[in-house]
Parts: sequence; structure tokens; C-alpha cells
Amino acid sequence: MNKIVTNYKKILSEIDFSRNKFKLPPDQPKLVAVSKTFPKEKIQQLINHGHLIFGENKVQEASIKWKDLKCENKDKRIELHLIGPLQSNKVNQAMEIFDVIQTLDREKIALRIKNYLEVNDDSPEKKFLVQVNIGEEEQKSGIKTEDASKFVEWCLKDLKLNILGLMCIPPFNKDSEFYFEKLRKLCDSLNLQDASMGMSDDFKVAIKHRATFIRIGSGIFGSRVNK
Repeated sequence: MNKIVTNYKKILSEIDFSRNKFKLPPDQPKLVAVSKTFPKEKIQQLINHGHLIFGENKVQEASIKWKDLKCENKDKRIELHLIGPLQSNKVNQAMEIFDVIQTLDREKIALRIKNYLEVNDDSPEKKFLVQVNIGEEEQKSGIKTEDASKFVEWCLKDLKLNILGLMCIPPFNKDSEFYFEKLRKLCDSLNLQDASMGMSDDFKVAIKHRATFIRIGSGIFGSRVNK
């Protein structure tokens, strides 16, 4: 068994342990295998093992890799998530390759997505999460916590976007648990089911606070040469 599959099975085992510990549903959380910077050959190993949910940070990189991967695996229901910042000039390209966009964070992007969906009304249904700047960091993407409620309501009611929930990346040098609890409470207050939070170093804490998506890259694929 190769290293990627070994790592993957270990992560699944740890997810199962935490899921049972906190008495969560059998399908919660879903594992997003973050494949940014990793070549198609390594990703295919995980697909061959049956994993179908992946995450990428950059639209251009994802388009190059995943058009081929999706074509080569068209008999499988691969679900590709954008988990990195989305620039307005990349919206159309992102909508063509991604199934879920987790980083919706401002009106300009939401309007461009709406325009794309109106023009391409026969495209497969797209899903979205709103990224919240949960740590109020100036250098980080995401809508302000206090603006999340109005933004989500606008996206749902006015734009008719399929908003699943919220996503966050907590401050690097602080206790993640405080921010995960904060995001989960915000999801609940907005009647949103999904919370995307937790990565290789803190996903167990995220599961404790009912994460429905966890995003793990290095814990599965190993260390990255380029970031």
C-alpha cells in the first residue's frame, strides 16, 4: 500500500473516532482532500481508492489538472471545491471547473456568479459557502462576522444562490477552538447546515464543533515542495 493511501486511511480512522466520540451523523464531516500543488498522478491514486471530494486553492492550477482528471474519471461523481480566494476575473473559469465554491466573500463575486448562472442556465447545480473572516485579520479574505447575516440573506433571497453554509480559516497562531465554536454558532443562527473548518493540524477540534467539511492536504499527500 502506498504512502498516500496509508495516510488517507489513517485520517479516516481518526475522523471515525472523533465522529463517534461526539455522536455525530455517519456522513459528518465530509473529507475534502486538498490537492493543491500535487500532480495528477498522486491525486489519481486517491481516486482509485474511492475518494471523490477534493479541494484546490487556485483556479488556474485546478483548471489545468482537473479538466483531464474529470474527463478520465467521468464514470465517477467527483466533487471539486474551491477553497482559495476567488478573483472577479476568474469567476467564469471557476464556475466551469468547480462544483462547490467555499470562498464566496463579497458582493462583486456573488453578482458575477449570478450572471454566469443566468447565461449558463443548463449548467450542473453549483453550491456555495460564504467565507467568514472569523479572526478579523486584515490580511485574510472573508466577510466580516457582523456582515455575514445580511450577506447570506441577500445571496439566498435576492440572488437565489445555493448557499450551503460558512467557511473559515482561523488565525494561525491562536487557539482554533474558539473560532470553530464561533463559526458553528453563526451557522446555527442563520439556519445553515454546513461549516467548513479544520485542517491537518486541528480537524479533530473542528469535528468537536460539528464541522461538516474538513480540509486536509499534507496529512494525506505529504509535505508540499511549493505552497
